Amino acid sequence: MCVLRDECSLFCFFMKIVFVSLGCDKNLVDTEMMMGQLAEAGHEITNDESEADIAVVNTCSFISDAKEESIDTLISMGRLKEEGSLKGIIAAGCLAQRYSEDIRRDIPEVDEIVGTMAIDDIVAAVERLAEGKKETFIKPIDGPVICGKPRLVSTGGHFAYLKIAEGCDKRCSYCAIPFFRGKYRSVPKEVLVKEAKKLASDGVKELILVAQETTIYGVDLYKKKMLPELLRELSNIEGIEFIRLLYCYPEAIDDELIEEMKVNKKVCHYLDMPIQHASDRVLKRMGRLTNRAKLTELIGKLRREIPDICLRTTLITGFPGETGRDFKEMKEFVKDMRFDRLGVFTYSREEGTGAAEMSGQIPEFIKKMRRNSIMKLQQQIAFEKAEGEIGRSLKVMVEGRMPDESDSYKAVYACRTYKDAPEVDGFLFLETERELMTGDVVPVKVTASNKYDLIGVPDYEFTE
Repeated sequence: MCVLRDECSLFCFFMKIVFVSLGCDKNLVDTEMMMGQLAEAGHEITNDESEADIAVVNTCSFISDAKEESIDTLISMGRLKEEGSLKGIIAAGCLAQRYSEDIRRDIPEVDEIVGTMAIDDIVAAVERLAEGKKETFIKPIDGPVICGKPRLVSTGGHFAYLKIAEGCDKRCSYCAIPFFRGKYRSVPKEVLVKEAKKLASDGVKELILVAQETTIYGVDLYKKKMLPELLRELSNIEGIEFIRLLYCYPEAIDDELIEEMKVNKKVCHYLDMPIQHASDRVLKRMGRLTNRAKLTELIGKLRREIPDICLRTTLITGFPGETGRDFKEMKEFVKDMRFDRLGVFTYSREEGTGAAEMSGQIPEFIKKMRRNSIMKLQQQIAFEKAEGEIGRSLKVMVEGRMPDESDSYKAVYACRTYKDAPEVDGFLFLETERELMTGDVVPVKVTASNKYDLIGVPDYEFTE
């Protein structure tokens, strides 16, 4: 099927387009906006690589492993192109923004390049590709934040990510994100509320707020932190039942935010708070704006004010100059704080960052050994935390039905509690004779635990 474009007398075919979205949930929002724009322009989005005309790979460039995955995916798509099932490949996102010249030179399979700040050019990129052209769409990283575009939500329809800001001003010494995402720019509040209302009207029940840092939302536009006010406005939207906060930097968590989490019934008692380390010496070298004493004080306050809060954090092992004593301090901190959820990255040496030029680079095997040591400790804590949930009643969101493995008349459903963010946390497995649908919110009583996961039964008498 094609249409004649009178203005340039060229044929532009409506294409079948497959997307591969790599990296973080913020990148996924960009993918969904690109899909939405293409669908609005008449193109068809498909999940089947074999039937696609064009593949768009939304790449990640956060750490070295992410770069390798992005490059490998582009090369893999190139093989499909050679076999004749694809007509073209578009590299989009962070790797495309930061290494556009390298991609053009070293990965000839790629036809079009679309940077992080040019995702609103995706329709034009597809049209140029259809015309047989190879172009690069790169805009300044500190340009206007792209928002308010049509989206095709890819997360099942019952939850969605809401990206409230772009870029970062922190300039942590290990992080390259400002190089391809630019400075911190908040999305206007009215745009976010409008987008959230549209998501709710489409069936979304859980909003997950994301940005490089959510805690300082609004400081650039409104000259003050506006996250609590945004939470209040989002919670007034009919159909939204849960609001979850990710990526809250500890130094910006204040009493107003804690109070809003405490009193707003729609805000999950869940806080993703990346701290990266617990040694004051390493934190200073990282450029972090906190220290161990302040972290301890904040965690204590959060647990006093919101006793059932679920705290998730991330750490980095093997930062340049990290001594055995520094690592011991971090491990002791993890043991003392007993985080509900915790992930560990090994330090990745990113070109252009301050840490890349530091002395005392740590061998890879030591980074991994230290990571494994922290994760072994956290595993024990997580198992104990899960066991401590037995007997508790709470609401869960159904994610899907498990395959039937017995002749039982009861079905088993994978669900998420307020303590479980999608993709990164565990599940509660619910056995019931009721027929449930993905996105249903049901009351459950926890009856057992299995490592990281919980097991439960319906609790029809439970009321909050």
